[in-house]
Amino acid sequence: MNYQSRDAEYTMGRSKVETERLIKQSQLYDDVTRRFFLRCGISKGMKVLDVGSGAGDVAFSLAELIGPEGQVIGVDVNPDILKTARTRADKAGLSNVEFVTGDARVLELPDDFDAVVGRLVLMYMADPTAALRHLATRLHPGGIVAFQEIEFTPYIAALHSDTPLANQLIQWAREVFERSGAHLEMGMGLYKTFVDAGLPEPTLHFEAPMGGHEDWEGYEYLANSFRSLVPLMEAYGIATADNVDVDTLAARIQTEVASAKRPIMLPPHITAYASLRI
Repeated sequence: MNYQSRDAEYTMGRSKVETERLIKQSQLYDDVTRRFFLRCGISKGMKVLDVGSGAGDVAFSLAELIGPEGQVIGVDVNPDILKTARTRADKAGLSNVEFVTGDARVLELPDDFDAVVGRLVLMYMADPTAALRHLATRLHPGGIVAFQEIEFTPYIAALHSDTPLANQLIQWAREVFERSGAHLEMGMGLYKTFVDAGLPEPTLHFEAPMGGHEDWEGYEYLANSFRSLVPLMEAYGIATADNVDVDTLAARIQTEVASAKRPIMLPPHITAYASLRI
């Protein structure tokens, strides 16, 4: 079955700038992901499948937690970004990480993993339930299923009359992701996805990095996120590059935050994990 032909378009595009944005995103969400992995039971000596590895940051966090006696196999459909992941792994001297090009839903993979994990990957899949159901077959009894996904609905609470720029950015982001076919509520949808896939009811947590001080790195991250979004925004007729004005966006967001005294919330993530019944 050709899963990729039915999946959502990757909203952020494929470019060197996008790869750099993904690395920065991983730094901003690193604490969220590490707490998630510790809660779900990732530990020394485990063999872990990382779905949608991208530039490798999730795999690198896993590699630290499982130690040299463990193994991480990272899978991604984009061969170019995995070149970056391999280069970064070699530079870091990580011998317990391997990257494989392909779709984890159809690749011939071992069935003895201790855990299968993914961050911001189910939101782009046409059928996340079927994906989880299949990926769980790669685990031995008692194995861990752990996924971290975005949730756009809390941004309704972030809208405010004093933050027109932030309000506009939220509107644009929601529209472009929706038009691309991505699941905007994948975070809240994780519970149903796990249950419908025949997995145990998951344990869930909600986290969202926030900031408001002048030199917070989240401003630049948001600007670069829109730099990656602009091509699709223009293709869908949502907004133009001139409307967004990415080069001044970070400064304008910071100015609005300082004036309104309202912090900016980065996209909230919901984490969900469950262990297969022995």
